[in-house]
Amino acid sequence: MGDRGTRIGRLLLGVIVGVLCVLLPAGPAAAHNSLTGSDPSDGAQLAKAPERVQLTFLSRLDPGTTKVTVTGPDSVPAQGGEPVFAGSKVTVPFRPGPAGQYLIEYEVASGDGHPVKGKVRFTLTVGSTPTAAATPSPTASPTADASPTSSASPAFVPATNDDGAASSSWWMWSGGGLLVLLAAGALLWRRHRRSI
Repeated sequence: MGDRGTRIGRLLLGVIVGVLCVLLPAGPAAAHNSLTGSDPSDGAQLAKAPERVQLTFLSRLDPGTTKVTVTGPDSVPAQGGEPVFAGSKVTVPFRPGPAGQYLIEYEVASGDGHPVKGKVRFTLTVGSTPTAAATPSPTASPTADASPTSSASPAFVPATNDDGAASSSWWMWSGGGLLVLLAAGALLWRRHRRSI
């Protein structure tokens, strides 16, 4: 009788332990929705900007209670549109900016009503081409086209003719003027000497 009671007690204890082992881990997992993956992955370093970012969760998402924001360096918004939901996935169009760290922040509602918040970070090693290409062109072309050509070409065209005529005529006029000044100075000196 004692052996039979011990056997039944051990069996009941084993069943209780087995049920607890199955139910206890499943309880929080079923109650709390959690992130299971992201694209780009957390900590990724990208040389090319993605067209969109995507988060995957354990349970189906409710668009009414799910919030996703994407920001770039200096907390500048980097969302290119509204989030799109498909079951347990949410996709957000991405608008790239300068090179640096980008942050995806999310908040989803769990089955027990508690919000679950989190962050995914990734880095763009190269900035987007539209902003890099658009900035230099307005500043470079007016300066190159307007100021140097308008001021430099009239000043240097006479002195840099192919046959050198303008350059030699300038020397001739300068030399002639110098000779005239010397001759006038010599005449004045002679008159002054004679008057003494």
